[in-house]
Amino acid sequence: MLLERDAEVAQVREALSAAAAGTSSLLLLTGPLGIGRTALLQRLSLLAGEDVRVLRANAAPMEQDFALGVVRQLFDSLLTGAPSESCERRLREHGESARMVLADDALPLDEYGSVTLSETVLNGLRSLLADVGADKPLLILVDDLQWADAPSLRWLAYLVKRLHGLRAVLVCALRDGDPGGRQVTLREITDSAQRVLRPAPLSPGAVGEMVLGQFGEPGDEEFARACHEISAGNPLFLRSVLVALAVDGHRPTAEHTEAARRQRPAQLRERLARCMRTQPQPVRDLAAAIAALGDQGEPELMARLAGLDPIGFGAALRTLGQLGLLASEREPRFRHRVTQDAVESSMTVAERERLHDTAAALLYRNGSSAESVAAQLMAVTASQHPWAIEVLRAAADTALRRGAPDIATRYLRRALLDAALSGESRGRLLIDLATAERGFDPAACERHISQAIPLLTTPRHRAAAALRISPTVVGVPPPAIVDLFHQVAEDLGPASALEGSARDVALRLEARLRYAEYEDPAGLAASVERLSALGDAPPLGSTAERELAAVLLDAAMLTTRRPAAEVARLAARVLEREPATADRAHSPLPLVAVALVAADSVRGINSWPAPEQHSPGQDVTPVDALVHAEQALMLVARGRAARAREPAERAMRLAGAHWPEAGILATVALTGVALELDDPELVEGLLDEAGRRRSANLALTASLQLLKASQDERHGRWASALDTLLACGRQLEAAGWRNPVLFRWRPWAAALQHRIGDSRAALALAEEEYARAEAWGAPVALGRALRLKGRLHDGAQGTNLLRESADVLRASANELELARSLMLLARRMDGGAEAAALLREAGALAAACGAPWLVERAEQGRGTPAPRPEAALTRTERTVVSLAGGGLTNQEIAGRLGVTSRAVEKHLTHAYRKLEISGRRQLMEILPRLDSEILR
Repeated sequence: MLLERDAEVAQVREALSAAAAGTSSLLLLTGPLGIGRTALLQRLSLLAGEDVRVLRANAAPMEQDFALGVVRQLFDSLLTGAPSESCERRLREHGESARMVLADDALPLDEYGSVTLSETVLNGLRSLLADVGADKPLLILVDDLQWADAPSLRWLAYLVKRLHGLRAVLVCALRDGDPGGRQVTLREITDSAQRVLRPAPLSPGAVGEMVLGQFGEPGDEEFARACHEISAGNPLFLRSVLVALAVDGHRPTAEHTEAARRQRPAQLRERLARCMRTQPQPVRDLAAAIAALGDQGEPELMARLAGLDPIGFGAALRTLGQLGLLASEREPRFRHRVTQDAVESSMTVAERERLHDTAAALLYRNGSSAESVAAQLMAVTASQHPWAIEVLRAAADTALRRGAPDIATRYLRRALLDAALSGESRGRLLIDLATAERGFDPAACERHISQAIPLLTTPRHRAAAALRISPTVVGVPPPAIVDLFHQVAEDLGPASALEGSARDVALRLEARLRYAEYEDPAGLAASVERLSALGDAPPLGSTAERELAAVLLDAAMLTTRRPAAEVARLAARVLEREPATADRAHSPLPLVAVALVAADSVRGINSWPAPEQHSPGQDVTPVDALVHAEQALMLVARGRAARAREPAERAMRLAGAHWPEAGILATVALTGVALELDDPELVEGLLDEAGRRRSANLALTASLQLLKASQDERHGRWASALDTLLACGRQLEAAGWRNPVLFRWRPWAAALQHRIGDSRAALALAEEEYARAEAWGAPVALGRALRLKGRLHDGAQGTNLLRESADVLRASANELELARSLMLLARRMDGGAEAAALLREAGALAAACGAPWLVERAEQGRGTPAPRPEAALTRTERTVVSLAGGGLTNQEIAGRLGVTSRAVEKHLTHAYRKLEISGRRQLMEILPRLDSEILR
């Protein structure tokens, strides 16, 4: 495909017309590497037609020692393209000249071994062309003139001065920037050109046509635009990228734009590397300097690295620009990353190491940033510079502060290769490395801390090193880490016997050790006693004191041995004093957010810190996962489950398989979303993910049991769902986790018990939930418990309980729970103004929470539609229907209720008629939807 070259073709055709009339000419075709000179010559040879005889030669670097190689190609093509007898006759007539061109006889040499061409021979070859062109004009095409052998150049230089009378057009292609183009003989040829043809880069429209030709379909505008930017319209660069994309299976769509930008085609790299090998040493040195320093290199530094003075630097830069390798001819920056690859591949390993080591020293002496110097050191296996380790550590610190722990880790791992590093210095470097790794590779962090501690000389330093290991957010740390904490804490001594920074370290260690027992009832009880010993106003002046307070508050929240108001008050004090920094993710401080959720005290708090405050544009660490999981928890606690889904799923993606601890909190958050939205696909996805993770963490186990119960309930397996919920409750109780907000298994189990006809057990659970909620005191827990009791009681008692539930929930941050209670209360009334007002309020709250199913129910209630079929069922009929829906036979239902099978059949018949269904099959289909939103 040859696009946008019509102007050049037209000029050659015009020259051929003039040649047919007797006016010969020389045209010079030039341009940078890859602009399409060879393709254009090929097109010219195809378009010449039968009225023009074409002679073509291609020069090559490997054939420069083959004397008259270009001339022989031209006359070989003449012999091939002409009738045999005519050609042989004319060649015989020209005697020695023809024999020199076509035979293998030795060419005449001078005393220095160079081929000598007499005036007779030169003129004889010209006369041969004149004779051949007598009946047809000649189109003589010579590609890559810069690589032609010297005798051929001498003959061409002779010929261009004597074109008159030949009826010929000579087109010579010459690549810009090639050192061969500066030969004196070649300059004689180019200076004689009547026209210079310089093909322009392809336009965006032509790039679009190239995309269509390669993929067989038009490319998206964004994709085509990116291809034009990448190649700058250079056909070679563009074609290489498109072919590589096609081989990789990409299509020319917008989503593959970045794939196009990342392409570094191997064939193009080799082509550019061959080009670089033919360049003079100053050009290669400057190209190497540009490759080493990249965009950060200043022209003066590049010149110094290349060993060039200003004049030499300018000349080499012009050559690289003429070759088309630079973004602009005066800017020392490569247009495409593949050019840097080509330059580096043209160097030996030793040359590359020397280059980068020299660049590091040059940048260091020039006062460049630590990361600029470190980038050069990273390319060197071993550096002897005494400042190398400190530069790498400084660069790692900079990378950490800008939110790039993976880059910091690479710098520090490189520093550890220094054999001179030992003892405490090596230990401190290991600690720095572990600090960087804890954000994305906790296992490596723990390993390097364990290696560093024996190298440290004081108990305080060893204890501080252990604290660099991030605590699990809602999980128990590995036994080896707990043992390590016990060891360093014992060496350091109790906080009461220490002062200053040593005391802070001891307090932080105490917080870690207490949190390691958060699934142990005795450990939780001890932590609550420790909180009591601190008094009503625990000290929170230091980060260490706040970390300890966070762990103790977590114990008080889980056990509900302190009321929600007190826990919320102390948690708020911690928040007021703790800076919102990313470092808190590597401490127990995130427990404060969980305590606030459980205490129903999240108004005005979204996340701490907000996602955009941490690592902008780099969502790749558990810190980011934690922030998004916290945001999801806060939104669920306010009844905004639909809005919470995006940050919860984002937290799950960021946690991934590498950071299971962060993934646990994300799973807990997304479980709350799935249950609130009653989304079966999300439930099944979470269960599948958990099956792959196989964690024994209690918070994760409880979440999965709730999800399994949801799945069973949806499929009508009520007994199985109830068993799962009761098992979840037993596990939580055994661990001392009594909080009614975090894992709401009792209200759900009571609703199922009521549905299958075990009203006594349902009432018992409801009373137990109410007692727990009253003791804890969080409005959301108490309001739910009251709503459950109101749902289970008929008449005025139930209505009063529902009214009390709504009143309590007005103090809660969870507006969705208030909407549910208002909806149920309105349905208990016999219509009227109050019921309508309650439905309007419930609908508005549901809309604000993003719960369209409740909005729809509220609108139906305000429109006084026909009574819902299930509302017409008697209490006995509802019980029988629930038991039948649970899979019990008529005989089993009769045994459960103490009635006859005949009575059960009668109740079912009446229920089927009221529900407008024909039997059990349809009952199983509609029953999971009956009052499902209200029961939750």
